[in-house]
Amino acid sequence: MRLFTAIDLPLEAIVNLETLLARLKPLARIKWTPAANFHVTTKFIGEWPEARLDEVKAALGALPGREPIPIAVRGLGFFPNARAPRAFWAGVEASAALTSLARETDEAVARLGAAPETRPYSPHLTLARFRKEPVPLDAFHAAIANLTPLEFGTATADRFFLYLSRAAEGASVYTKLSEFKFR
Repeated sequence: MRLFTAIDLPLEAIVNLETLLARLKPLARIKWTPAANFHVTTKFIGEWPEARLDEVKAALGALPGREPIPIAVRGLGFFPNARAPRAFWAGVEASAALTSLARETDEAVARLGAAPETRPYSPHLTLARFRKEPVPLDAFHAAIANLTPLEFGTATADRFFLYLSRAAEGASVYTKLSEFKFR
């Protein structure tokens, strides 16, 4: 099973991002993320044996308590850059508590044998991925340059989830396996 942990987005942000993508989709033939899959990943766990699922749930349930985390979805960008993009994203701004949650989640599942994260945590929402073959992006970049405002919504996260990711007919389907409320 392929697992990750994430915080869900507020409905306001999902609706605003759906509106944005409706404007941008005709401008670039790239792999767009379905709105149902928008989330803020805190840890990509990867492949995990189903027989050990309860260990992951127990480790996540034992994470230190925390106050709710204010989150703002704003700004757009590309990984690694706009000239040779692999991903198009919306930015996520939050207090250091989000980074702490990501670090603590990483450490908890690493103790169980999951690969620890080697890159700094960079919260974002993946809106689209670029295929290997180049596609014309001039109109896409021009449309993004003319967008205002780039504020998509705010919320206060008071929980995170353990998700199962499955491939189904060329798309990923995410299923919530467990919920972990902040104490």
